[in-house]
Amino acid sequence: MFSYRHAFHAGNHADVLKHCIVVQLLEYLGQKDTPFWYIDTHAGAGGYALESEWAKKNAEYQSGITRLWGRQDLPPLVAEYVRLVREFNADGKLRYYPGSPFLALQLLRDTDRLRLFEMHGNENRALQDNFRPQGKSVARRTMFYEADGFASLKALLPPPPKRGLVLIDPAYEDKQDYTRVVQTVQEALTRFPTGCYAIWYPQVQRRESTQLPERLKRLPLKSWLHASLTVHSPLPGGLGLHGSGMFIVNPPWTLRAALQEALPWLVKVLGQDKGAKYTLEGKQD
Repeated sequence: MFSYRHAFHAGNHADVLKHCIVVQLLEYLGQKDTPFWYIDTHAGAGGYALESEWAKKNAEYQSGITRLWGRQDLPPLVAEYVRLVREFNADGKLRYYPGSPFLALQLLRDTDRLRLFEMHGNENRALQDNFRPQGKSVARRTMFYEADGFASLKALLPPPPKRGLVLIDPAYEDKQDYTRVVQTVQEALTRFPTGCYAIWYPQVQRRESTQLPERLKRLPLKSWLHASLTVHSPLPGGLGLHGSGMFIVNPPWTLRAALQEALPWLVKVLGQDKGAKYTLEGKQD
């Protein structure tokens, strides 16, 4: 097993981009009365204490959610995300950070369902422990799988209501994850072609990272949207995360305009040097 633990990175600039978009996708799906499923292939522990030893080691949240916490000029896409993080901190102090599963839980209705994969045993147990206090209603709607989300996703597709969001966000510690992402999306689309798929990837000095969005574009997609946020120039030596990207298959038509407003603002607020920038491109059916 790899040593990856998301608590090291909870609330950083990459989480901000990923979770701003996930919130928008979930809210769009929730506009219709028809139920939908939220499926997370790499769920992590679900929520994180920012005062924990792991989170404080590099304090990456200070490059992300901390910079947004007290601002009054948030664009709508960012404001809705920050509102949900605030709900996760009832005393008004930024002490906890909700991962994707808890953000989804805040937005899903009684008729919607959560399906959460996490193959690391300790993380999976932490995920279930974090969800347990939510009560029987949440337990009835949620299933946890200590399994490889790449390999196991196909068994859930298509979801019974034929509506759903699939978040694919591995750690990419193994460079084979880049190839597995493309293969997983390709196979998933044969089973659930109308589903919405959100693929997160890191911007690191690795060829596979640069190539991933290009490989996804070559799939037979009717519509897609690709957004990236770079917060600083790559560091000498090739180490470190200097940004991240989100590739969305079958995005809602409203998402591009929301990102067009939010991304320049995020560059200004989260950018750390002259290398900070964003990209936004897509194809509509």
